[in-house]
Amino acid sequence: MTTNDSGTDGQSGGHEHSELLTRNLVKVEELSKRLLAAMSDKRQVPKALQGPGQDLFQKTAAAYISEIMSNPAKIFERQVGYWARTMQHYVEAQQTLASGKIAAPVDTGPSDRRFSNPMWDSHPYFNFLKQQYLFNADAMSEAVASLDGLSDGDRRRIGYFTQQIADMFSPTNFLGTNPEALAKAVETEGQSLVDGLENLVRDIEASDGELLVSLADKKAFRVGENIATAEGSVVYRNRLFELIQYAPTTEKVRKTPLLIFPPWINKFYILDLKPANSLIRWIVDQGYTLFVVSWVNPDPSFAETGLGDYIEEGYLTAIDQVKQITGQDQTNVVGYCIAGTTLSLTLALMEKRGDTSVKSATFFTTLTDFSDQGEVGVFLNDDFVDGLEAEVTRKGILESFYMSRTFSYLRSNDLIYQPAIRSYMLGEAPPAFDLLFWNGDATNLPAKMAMEYLRGLCQRNEFASGGFDLLGETLHLSEVKVPICAIACETDHIAAWPSSYAGMRQMSSRSKTFILSQSGHIAGIVNPPSKKKYGHYTNSAWPEDHAAWRADAEFTPGSWWPRWETWLRKRSGAQVTALIPGADGREILAAAPGTYVTSGTTG
Repeated sequence: MTTNDSGTDGQSGGHEHSELLTRNLVKVEELSKRLLAAMSDKRQVPKALQGPGQDLFQKTAAAYISEIMSNPAKIFERQVGYWARTMQHYVEAQQTLASGKIAAPVDTGPSDRRFSNPMWDSHPYFNFLKQQYLFNADAMSEAVASLDGLSDGDRRRIGYFTQQIADMFSPTNFLGTNPEALAKAVETEGQSLVDGLENLVRDIEASDGELLVSLADKKAFRVGENIATAEGSVVYRNRLFELIQYAPTTEKVRKTPLLIFPPWINKFYILDLKPANSLIRWIVDQGYTLFVVSWVNPDPSFAETGLGDYIEEGYLTAIDQVKQITGQDQTNVVGYCIAGTTLSLTLALMEKRGDTSVKSATFFTTLTDFSDQGEVGVFLNDDFVDGLEAEVTRKGILESFYMSRTFSYLRSNDLIYQPAIRSYMLGEAPPAFDLLFWNGDATNLPAKMAMEYLRGLCQRNEFASGGFDLLGETLHLSEVKVPICAIACETDHIAAWPSSYAGMRQMSSRSKTFILSQSGHIAGIVNPPSKKKYGHYTNSAWPEDHAAWRADAEFTPGSWWPRWETWLRKRSGAQVTALIPGADGREILAAAPGTYVTSGTTG
């Protein structure tokens, strides 16, 4: 290659880069117009659902002022500690630069995965931003955590919302202070920013002007085609659910069938994602006749559908259909999350009625005692619930939008800010991740059912205290008497395991087993043995204190699925010839995963 050739290539490259930059600027202008148009159609979210009531801030301000007046030394000590940290780091940074080193001072602080890019530790400017941010965030957290004059509930709430503010203002969340995003913008001649703006506009257009970050590629999966593909048939349907009977994969099966009630906050196929992590496939492969309920995604016509309807038309009807199809007098049942809560209500009602159709019950991440509401409790005060009640009264449903947003804010760094950074600042496409795809496939809740659950169970904790009035009976947690197995998850942000343990402990079952899985609400349950990923804890004792249970528990590496299957097998009878869907002569209404699962689906 000649010198002339080299120069020509260089000029050509520069010309191409300038053209790319010009095209990107034109795209930015076009996308900005689309963004403004999309945001002009933004849904009107009631003020009561945008943040806690003013009374919480008034209480906090009053407590802080009272502390200033009564104990100024405490405030002064905290302020001195804060300024000492910030000034020490400032001086260290100045001294490092003054010595001629273009480097950051030694960082001895705790690791934070938001700042995993090496530039946060090595570059003096970005390290200074990081350290000063962390000092400020810690100071905010300490200020509210140590306030006297607040109830435990109010302190927990103000601590949560203070942390939300701190997380929002992380320097990683802004282009001008994110080294990774700035570097990629330079490397790509602004293409990453154009791609990010396209992602932002797409998400806002898809969410009626609201910003809901796409967590997964919505085009990567098709329900029934490459996700939720276990072989089965819809063998019964009413207005609330479709009953799916899965095809056997073994010649012999256990005599007692198994019926799973998934939560109706999302779709049932969390239990049948891909073949490698499908609990449904695994259960069938162990030799069980398996039925799964697929709930309808309710529209405003379901406004007056309550928990009683879910029990009568859902649980009891499904149990009766399984008995008819299999010819068995009893079935084993599973309830997951809110479906487990409602299953416990159903079992208490069946005890009242003398109905012995359930042989044993398994509960996945289920709350029945809401005396300690855990992290989600910050949204269960009247300021939010009153706002939700007004919204569902007006619309007839609690829209999936509110549920998705609430659960996302329980893990805002993982489910909001980090995905937003990857999508909007780095211009990356959402990943083809089955679990996150399912997470975005949310459903609505009927107005009546939602308020019965929020008021009677969550707020007033009636089922575990004085009794919950339903279907002409007063139901109590202690009336659950069938053998139970409960699986809770160690880092569950929705159904905290200590609360799950407290509820199971109050059941009157003579045979009770409690398993604590590692990980969270979903990953702790969808934990196939082949992955050899999360272990679990067991303890046959039931001390009153959950911490005592945990301290004496035995840890077992790997999935809890085989341990549960051993428990279930003992309650499932002898082996019999496998039953093929439709063998009883009834009509097959559709192939699995059925029709209700695609109502409002993203795939």
